[in-house]
Amino acid sequence: MPHFNISHFDHREYAVILLVALLVVLTLAEMWLSYREDKHFYEKRDTFTNIYLTTLAFCINLAFKFLTFFVLDFAWQHHFFMITNPWLYWIILVIAQDFLYWVLHYVGHYSRIFWAMHVTHHSSEHFNLTTGFRSTVFEPLYRAFFYVPLALVGFSAIDILYAYLLTQLYGNIVHTQYDIKLPKWYGRIFVTPSHHRVHHASNIPYLDKNMGMMFIIWDRLFHTFKEENLPEPIKYGLTKQPENMGPVNILFHEWKALLHDVKHAPGIKNKLLYLINPPGWSHDGSTQTARMLQREYEQQTH
Repeated sequence: MPHFNISHFDHREYAVILLVALLVVLTLAEMWLSYREDKHFYEKRDTFTNIYLTTLAFCINLAFKFLTFFVLDFAWQHHFFMITNPWLYWIILVIAQDFLYWVLHYVGHYSRIFWAMHVTHHSSEHFNLTTGFRSTVFEPLYRAFFYVPLALVGFSAIDILYAYLLTQLYGNIVHTQYDIKLPKWYGRIFVTPSHHRVHHASNIPYLDKNMGMMFIIWDRLFHTFKEENLPEPIKYGLTKQPENMGPVNILFHEWKALLHDVKHAPGIKNKLLYLINPPGWSHDGSTQTARMLQREYEQQTH
């Protein structure tokens, strides 16, 4: 029987273990508070769906971990330079990784082929800490390619993956409807639960906003930031919620819609544009993108 030696763990593993444990404790506490206060933040089927989707994502992550590591390690072997100061190394890595995740997340909202994969994360009509587990199941198939620039500037594959885990665990913690009072300066730099509630809302002014995982500064810089400030309550989920939320359709309903549009689009150019352009784009203007809906909303309310 193998002997377990705690000395084999390093500081990165300790940090991940502690953060996972914290997330589990917070999730159980939120469940208990929601039940005790009759908040109805949780619904049994929705919670099991979240667990099902994160289990699928975990399995795909395991299946593709070698490819992910190979891609990043190959790029690292051709890196341009190295940061030797360990504090500077980790600070820059976490910030840069979070920015590249913002880019990945942005693409997931503004390119329909990527939205077809990301849509599962937004399909819940509830919002709680288990919603963070409602993973973009197929993201492990392409995620590594967004992080190649990190490897090329000298960050090792294993450290990139640890930085990714760190920011993702932070991103899970902000999936809550509880109103947590935080200093104003904090919300200028970091993503808060209020910011992320906006991101999961299907209210038209909130669509495609606040895509940061740990830092909200990227949304402020690139004009995708929105305060939680509408008079009406937040409505979670998709603008067009699928009727069938079964285990297969929840993964592929947007793929079915996308393939239908591509099949019926006239000409190769329009077929490609359905893949590349944002959700809601159509060759004949019969449907609207989020930006079109927001412009129309602003005209009606001003």
